[in-house]
Amino acid sequence: MVIYENRYFMIDTSIFQGKKASYYTLGCKLNFSETSTFGRMLHDLGVRTTQKGEVADLCIINTCSVTDVADHKCRQIINRLVRNNPGAFVVVTGCYAQLEPERISKIKGVDLVLGSNEKASLMQFLSDAWIDKESKKAESGDDNNSLHRYYTVKTKDIKSFAPSCSRGNRTRYFLKVQDGCDYFCTYCTIPYARGFSRNPSIQSLVAQAEQAYAEGGKEIVLTGVNIGDFGKTTGEKFIDLVKALDAVEGIERYRISSLEPDLLSDELIDYCACSRAFMPHFHIPLQSGSDTVLKLMHRHYDSQLFADKIRKIKQVMPDAFIGVDVMVGCRGETPECFEETYRFLESLDVTQLHVFPYSERPGTSALKIPYVVDEKSKKERCKRLIELSDAKTKAFYEQHISKEMEVLFEKASRGKAMHGFTANYIRVELPASAAKEEYDNQIMRVKLEAFNHDGTALKAELV
Repeated sequence: MVIYENRYFMIDTSIFQGKKASYYTLGCKLNFSETSTFGRMLHDLGVRTTQKGEVADLCIINTCSVTDVADHKCRQIINRLVRNNPGAFVVVTGCYAQLEPERISKIKGVDLVLGSNEKASLMQFLSDAWIDKESKKAESGDDNNSLHRYYTVKTKDIKSFAPSCSRGNRTRYFLKVQDGCDYFCTYCTIPYARGFSRNPSIQSLVAQAEQAYAEGGKEIVLTGVNIGDFGKTTGEKFIDLVKALDAVEGIERYRISSLEPDLLSDELIDYCACSRAFMPHFHIPLQSGSDTVLKLMHRHYDSQLFADKIRKIKQVMPDAFIGVDVMVGCRGETPECFEETYRFLESLDVTQLHVFPYSERPGTSALKIPYVVDEKSKKERCKRLIELSDAKTKAFYEQHISKEMEVLFEKASRGKAMHGFTANYIRVELPASAAKEEYDNQIMRVKLEAFNHDGTALKAELV
């Protein structure tokens, strides 16, 4: 028996000893957090991550299905890993695995497909299936015989929660505080892929944050599908989680990955403004600045509410970094609706736009909307918004040149510049000549200078 974060697995650990694993993650920060946790669990059982040029014994692909492009990329990655790691045991999980398990299981070389409910018990499914494959291989002598098994349940039956607090190769930790979504926006398949909103207790999350500090962590990013909806399972509130985490000694920075505008309360904004460790950094999905389109999307707010939230943040945190998700070219977005969105975003005091084109998803109610935007128009609209985003980000950075700020630096290759982020998420570059190995995962005070050579960061001088 193996116990991992209060979960019990009846597995034969010998199957894992001395094995090499390769991991590939597509999609959101939540997926990266989960994959990192898989890697840590396997490392504890004697599995090491492959180095460049090595052939893996085990491949785990954590998939995304937010667009049809994501689906296509998932299939490409699966085929590539199967081709480059002959004979490896191949596991596919994640959102695409939940939505298209049978199709994925038929891909040559795929052994095991796990849906969102089964992901929490990945170690058990993996151990049982891998032993079965090894046994059959010994009987047949065929190294390339795949199991082609898949396990999924219907959306309403996705109830498990797989804890995750891991940093992978990054300085910051990613703490999964919530999973699933109850919103069912017309364009989105996430509720079908991840199930309804659910969460662990505040007590368990505080314990994970304390463990992250014990491992040397200084910054934690709160991740989930709809984290402002925290509490559906336990009867708690997101603001109470924030307050409890803020009290964890040793963790110096928290960031909230994304919050729906209707769930971003003034109470939360005011608390973050005066909290010990929550950073002046917000990411808020808008999707469209046109109220007509927001209604078609079945979003839970209008443009006025969104604008009010931005003004509130800037009122109490003038230097806050605010990122905004914008979907371009969805059904019903006429040229007039897009111009409304452009003008609305142009008027907002936000820092950066995450712009992405709408993608048709089978089974979504958006397909009933008759007005369709052609691909050429989507590209043109994306280009305009990306240019607007670049201008806003550059202006935000320029406002901070010559200021002194604290930066959490990340490990750099020997002889390379070090990078890190300020409290309000400005990317900073410390020249290789000034960088030292001991600065890794340290918060240092710097003076911000001009842009670096490619305009992706502000150069810094240690104070």
